Amino acid sequence: MKTECIKEKLTSAVAQAEKITGKNLTLPVLGCVLLEATKNSISIKSTNLDLGVEITIPAKIQKEGRVAVPGSILSGFLNNSPYENNISLETTETGLLKITTPKTSTSIKSLVSDDFPSIPEVSKEQSFKIKAVDFVRGLRSVWYSSSVSSIKPELSSILVRCDDDVLVCAATDSFRLAEKRIKLKNQKSFENILIPFKNIQEIIRILEAAKDEVLFCVTKNQISVSYDGVYLTSRVIDGVFPDYRQIIPKESQTEVVVLKDDFVQAFKIANIFSDKFNQINMRAEPTKKSFEIRTSNVDLGECLNKIDATLKGEDVAVNFNHKYVTDCFSSLNGDSVLLSFNGLNKPLVIRSTGDSSFLYLVMPMNR
Repeated sequence: MKTECIKEKLTSAVAQAEKITGKNLTLPVLGCVLLEATKNSISIKSTNLDLGVEITIPAKIQKEGRVAVPGSILSGFLNNSPYENNISLETTETGLLKITTPKTSTSIKSLVSDDFPSIPEVSKEQSFKIKAVDFVRGLRSVWYSSSVSSIKPELSSILVRCDDDVLVCAATDSFRLAEKRIKLKNQKSFENILIPFKNIQEIIRILEAAKDEVLFCVTKNQISVSYDGVYLTSRVIDGVFPDYRQIIPKESQTEVVVLKDDFVQAFKIANIFSDKFNQINMRAEPTKKSFEIRTSNVDLGECLNKIDATLKGEDVAVNFNHKYVTDCFSSLNGDSVLLSFNGLNKPLVIRSTGDSSFLYLVMPMNR
């Protein structure tokens, strides 16, 4: 292989690919990025067997070929070498990748490129287009509600499904549930997709670089995303996501509307005095026009915070894990928050007033 390309493009592509490389003692090539020079471009590939990426950049190819080199070494060199416009890459007969710029040169030992796993090509039979920024917003709005345990794979995943002309992202760990709905145009229905929780951060990171629409292709075992020379694939989980819609209350016994800033500030204070179980008590008394958040810790003391609110319905006092409540704050748009209580031992539903696209449900704690 012998080629020349723009250093900035190569550095960016390798930096993205390197973060997906895996650490596997039995298959060291997973720690590599594969550089493949063909025709007028270089493809930079990496995979950890769960997630794979291929980024194609333009290049001047003098000799086609491929080479696998440790991703961290290559990325480290490119990121820390002096700024140059062009860079030359050449493989040697002794198994080295020689990298040359006007001011620097280095040689990196390669691994056997034939050992590098292939990145799946996902059929375009089931596909849809969506603005990258909208899909990233959908994932960010719900992914924290997934279970971090792999005991139940369907709970350690993000559900992506199509509901008429709406793309739905949802996640639950059985203690709380988050759902985000995103409008689509002329969308055909497709099977439910369960994307592994551990892949979400890398998917978000790569999609954040996309400026416009991205193409998603879906099969039973894989999902792919492609845009502007970037092709990303992820394994999907073969399982059945819980039918969570049946547990969302259709009515509420008590409703509280508070300013989001007041609500967030109250929880910051409550966090200081919460006990080892992260327990807080929310008390809504429409008869007294009172809404309070209480926390108590035998070692630290206690705190009572009264919040201005609009209330209606029955008086109620319920305990919650404050971390489960605060996790959703970044997903709430607008200035006001609607809290829908449904009595003791029943879930609390949190929404932004005037925004029906996001819903958050959290189960109470036992006293």
